[in-house]
Amino acid sequence: MSWQAYVDNLVASTKVDKAVIYSRAGDSAWAQSVGFNLSPTEISEIVKGFDNSSGLQANGLHAQGIKYFMLRADDRSIYGKKGAEGLVIVRTKQTILIGHYPEGVQPGEATKIVEQLADYLISVGY
Repeated sequence: MSWQAYVDNLVASTKVDKAVIYSRAGDSAWAQSVGFNLSPTEISEIVKGFDNSSGLQANGLHAQGIKYFMLRADDRSIYGKKGAEGLVIVRTKQTILIGHYPEGVQPGEATKIVEQLADYLISVGY
């Protein structure tokens, strides 16, 4: 399966409306939804946040110029929320998955979809 197919499947779930898959280092996007682009600074903040979340706690989580309140951050997952929408970000052995959920989707539903894909990728060595 191509990387783009994974992004397309996340969006097809209807629990995620935009998604992107980056390399674990955050230096390249492997697949993404149309128009879902993060700046180099934004992805760099996310990469650093997995190992030390103090910057995200102090300054918030940013994606596409929008500031999200960071709800959780550990060495596997980062969750952010702005109003009724939010981000689910999960790091695997080789990737960083970022899913955006829109207003009207329960955060837990979007989290489950993105985390399940991460579990699958980890199980096959990614």
